[in-house]
Amino acid sequence: MRRRFLSLAAVMALFTAAFVASSALSAQTTGAPAGDAAKGKTAFQRTGCWQCHGHLGQGGREGARIAAPVPMQFPAFSKFVRTSKRSMPPYTEKVLSEQDLADIYAYLRSIPPAPDFTSIPLLNALLPR
Repeated sequence: MRRRFLSLAAVMALFTAAFVASSALSAQTTGAPAGDAAKGKTAFQRTGCWQCHGHLGQGGREGARIAAPVPMQFPAFSKFVRTSKRSMPPYTEKVLSEQDLADIYAYLRSIPPAPDFTSIPLLNALLPR
């Protein structure tokens, strides 16, 4: 009985360690501070990001796709937003706080990818057979 309990405890400890390691790795790979997707959506709309990138970050004539999936890790995203010299103006911390930027990044990461076009009945009906 004691042996079974120790085995179960060891397995639980391994699962816990694996979960903690994967959570740390996930935070490490994105390098993103904690953000709130709901607040990010508001900041995305308030600062006019949607005008070029679309309401869901899908991109448009003026701006690139920036969501579903998010094409860059947070440090690169932050640097680009802060120092862009292309057609997008740089958004300094006076215009967009670091927390707002983290919230926008969380919002963009929360947007699910579009469905595969073959799963849309109307489009699927138009496909040649």
